Amino acid sequence: MNSKILISIVVLIIFLFGIDNFSNRKDIKTAKFNVEKDLLLLQIDCKTDVDDLQTVAAFATLMSGSRFSKLNYHIVSGTYGIQEGLYTPPNTLLELAFKNNWTDAHKNLKSAIADVKGIVKKTLNNQGNIWIAEAGQSDFSAKLIKSVIADIPTLNTSKRIHIIQHSNWNEKNTSEKSLAFVKKHTNYQKIPDGNAVGNGTSGFRSSEYSQWETKIKNPKLIEIWQLAVNLSNKYNGKDGRYNNQAIALGGMDFSDLSEVSWILGLQDLKDIEDFFNYCSIN
Repeated sequence: MNSKILISIVVLIIFLFGIDNFSNRKDIKTAKFNVEKDLLLLQIDCKTDVDDLQTVAAFATLMSGSRFSKLNYHIVSGTYGIQEGLYTPPNTLLELAFKNNWTDAHKNLKSAIADVKGIVKKTLNNQGNIWIAEAGQSDFSAKLIKSVIADIPTLNTSKRIHIIQHSNWNEKNTSEKSLAFVKKHTNYQKIPDGNAVGNGTSGFRSSEYSQWETKIKNPKLIEIWQLAVNLSNKYNGKDGRYNNQAIALGGMDFSDLSEVSWILGLQDLKDIEDFFNYCSIN
């Protein structure tokens, strides 16, 4: 065969393969959450920033609205990575907000992986996808996904499991092996930081806004928010924990909810005030 013809064939194959791969990546990146089929996992590290406590309250508020009444979700606490420092116990808040719809990875990691895997596999078997709001590090996610793959080796995890991360700090405090694994084996998306406003994602941190009491009318949600705020004030900066300046100044921080906002297509909610205005009418 003429060498020029052979080169042309090789180039064409590479071109077509590249087009196909690009198309597949584009389909994955533009995938949207299916409220009727998919599972949303909110994974909170609670070590050592208290912002996770207010994220729990904000998530409970969002889930109380009629738009997401049928949404399938589960909370996992204690999904921390390699960072040092004291844990900020969220259990009383999680029990109040979600009853039994949460798993404690801090208490028993092995048991938590098994329990969450069962929930994940049920969704996958029903043709739903998994969306992880990584409100912490990805070490738990890596262990979870490895366990799922062991049970379902044919699963296309890059298409069926989506991880949304907003924090550079969280990535730096994930073990290198775990971070490399989830980036390789899932549709891993790093979005702009939810601590800032105006960068393309919801910015849910403010040292000035604290008027949640004027927006929340539901007695159960008032109880949830009051407990979240009380726990935040109790543990913020205590015994070497991270001192969240927004909360220390009397403001609010549920910046990890920016990932949930992104997953559910609510990134037009610019800031905390937008969030409460949205929740008051939905």
